[in-house]
Amino acid sequence: MKSLKVVGAVVISGAIAAGLFLYWRHQERYPSTDDAYVGANIIYVAPQVTGQVAEVLVIENQPVKTGDLLFTIDDTQFKASVDQAKANLDSAVQQAQSYGTQIAAAQAVVDSTQSAYNTAQSNLERAKALFSDGDIAQASLDQSSSEFARAAAQLTTSQSALLALQSGLAAKQDDILSSQAQVEIAQANQNWTKIFASADGWIANLTLRPGSSVSANAPQFSIVESSDWWVDANFKETSLPRIRPGQPVTVKIDLLPGVTLTGKVASIGRGSGDTFSLLPSENASGNWVKVTKRFPVRVELDPTDAPLRVGGSSKVTVDTTPQAQK
Repeated sequence: MKSLKVVGAVVISGAIAAGLFLYWRHQERYPSTDDAYVGANIIYVAPQVTGQVAEVLVIENQPVKTGDLLFTIDDTQFKASVDQAKANLDSAVQQAQSYGTQIAAAQAVVDSTQSAYNTAQSNLERAKALFSDGDIAQASLDQSSSEFARAAAQLTTSQSALLALQSGLAAKQDDILSSQAQVEIAQANQNWTKIFASADGWIANLTLRPGSSVSANAPQFSIVESSDWWVDANFKETSLPRIRPGQPVTVKIDLLPGVTLTGKVASIGRGSGDTFSLLPSENASGNWVKVTKRFPVRVELDPTDAPLRVGGSSKVTVDTTPQAQK
């Protein structure tokens, strides 16, 4: 009887030991953790201009597509700014055209005075030659000199007037460029009174209402992007030596009983969870106790139609067997 009890105890102990060994081997080859949470890109929706909300076209948790209109800002002042900028541009163009007309007239005056100058110069040179030969009196030479001086002065005056007008035109052309830029800025500001979705996803944290005042670049609500999903799994450091990027992963989501998702290891964190916290752990005290750290492993999920939610708890299992590497 005693021998049977001994044999039974040995068998039970052996079974327990074998079970523990198999469990250890399984955990070594298929490390898992339930300290894992679903993640996705979150886009913070912010206007690019300051103003009062005119209309909100979405509700909390509503699915949206890229390009959908989310909300609008009262554009009354922005329309006025566009009109003012266009008026300034029209004025600058008209002034430039006026300068163009004046320059054409001034150029004609320069051409005329240049011709008169050339004639007076020729007459003076001929008078000097005749005076040297004694064919004309001093009075005739003096008259030719006076006419030349007057023609030279008129030419200088007309050229100065032309240069002044050309400088004025250049300034007005700069004004036109500046006014065109102001029109573009005003139109951009007016366009920015309509805020569109920049990605597919779901509306979250929406409290915005018509009549609310919003500031430029201040987030008003969020879009949970639907295109990319992942799981951040925190594995014990003792499990990390066998985990490699690219290894296949199975994921069970707590809020989706019976559903198993697949994916692969995308990356392994370079710091433990508390390394980047506001108050990292301090291990310099005399009563320090060694605690196994956990490191984040990013798991990229395969495309799925499952209704995932950011922050959802999950259990992650990594296949580290040699066959999984192929």
